[in-house]
Amino acid sequence: MDDVLVERMRGFGTTVFAEMTALAVRTGSINLGQGFPDTDGPPAMLRRAADAIAHGHNQYPPGPGLPELRQAVAAHHQDHYGLSYDPGAEVLVTVGATEAIAATVLALCEPGDEVIVFEPYYDSYAAAITLAGAVRRTVTLRPDGGRFAFDPTELRAAVTPRTRAVLVNSPHNPTGTVFTGEELAAIAALCQERDLVAITDEVYEHLTFDGVPHVPLATLPGMRERTVMISSAGKTFSVTGWKTGWICAPARYVRAVQTVKQFLTFTAAAPWQLAVAYALREELGWVAGLRESLAAKRDRLAGGLAAAGFGVYRPAGTYFVQADIRPLGFTDGAELARRLPELAGVVAVPTQVFYDHPEAGRSFVRFAFCKRDEVIDEAVGRLAGLRATPTG
Repeated sequence: MDDVLVERMRGFGTTVFAEMTALAVRTGSINLGQGFPDTDGPPAMLRRAADAIAHGHNQYPPGPGLPELRQAVAAHHQDHYGLSYDPGAEVLVTVGATEAIAATVLALCEPGDEVIVFEPYYDSYAAAITLAGAVRRTVTLRPDGGRFAFDPTELRAAVTPRTRAVLVNSPHNPTGTVFTGEELAAIAALCQERDLVAITDEVYEHLTFDGVPHVPLATLPGMRERTVMISSAGKTFSVTGWKTGWICAPARYVRAVQTVKQFLTFTAAAPWQLAVAYALREELGWVAGLRESLAAKRDRLAGGLAAAGFGVYRPAGTYFVQADIRPLGFTDGAELARRLPELAGVVAVPTQVFYDHPEAGRSFVRFAFCKRDEVIDEAVGRLAGLRATPTG
């Protein structure tokens, strides 16, 4: 049936997350591939959602989102970042951050416009840019002093007269990098010099470790007026299945994105919106505990991977650890990821699938640590046997 798919999307098959999760199910392996927790979010928030369903909040909410959630998002951004957004005109609720990104790219990019992304990138970015008929330009994050970083010279060189936007993901999936103040300043300076829109994916905004702060690009001088700031409840409150996200941006951008979004999904589920509005106001203490728990899980997995012989990059944020497979004698992450269920009963994601230039990520696989401790321990115990595995 591939002949019926429009040509521009023929390079996009089943996502790697769906593929690797199906592989885990089929083989009975431990799934450290797809980034979803195996425990639930704050109990009071879950009760709010159930109560909303029981009390009749089951029809279409307003297209821009329930006022309660838009107000809660605006208050959150004011309290945490000192950013003032009008909840009536500058906040839009979306069906997760993935829809927010797609609708923003579709709304702001004409065919032939160029969008800069940092590779490795979350796979929906490439699809959204292609759907818009725009052109993807990549700037590579490379290992540098225990983290992945970009070269500001390469970023500047990626801009052409056709460049419309820069898509920035920090904390960054899949590397776990949190962009430094200097890196953000380089992006901001370029956006202002070349009149670019910044689209910022900040879904891991509350999941940074070791005292590393999350600094929204919109807080830098001159950036609020040219930034579409995107986040969601899924990672913050461990409810990835709720698909409740939002954008905060100047009113002209919100109007543009809403024009597209209304013909994609029209609106997002009302019960989840009410529950997330409550959680943004009342459950950030729970999130602080989650952050501490995830930092410990990161260390648990990173230590286990190092003991198993992997080279390990300790992330400053997100759910993910990048592991270098070369110390174990392997050279191709995609090949190893597909063999891991057989070799160790564990599923990971090959990092190279998130690159336009796959060779840059060929020696890495991504493991998720947003799992119960006993699951992590069982996985690293199984992976310990890879030292004795023939690589030929």
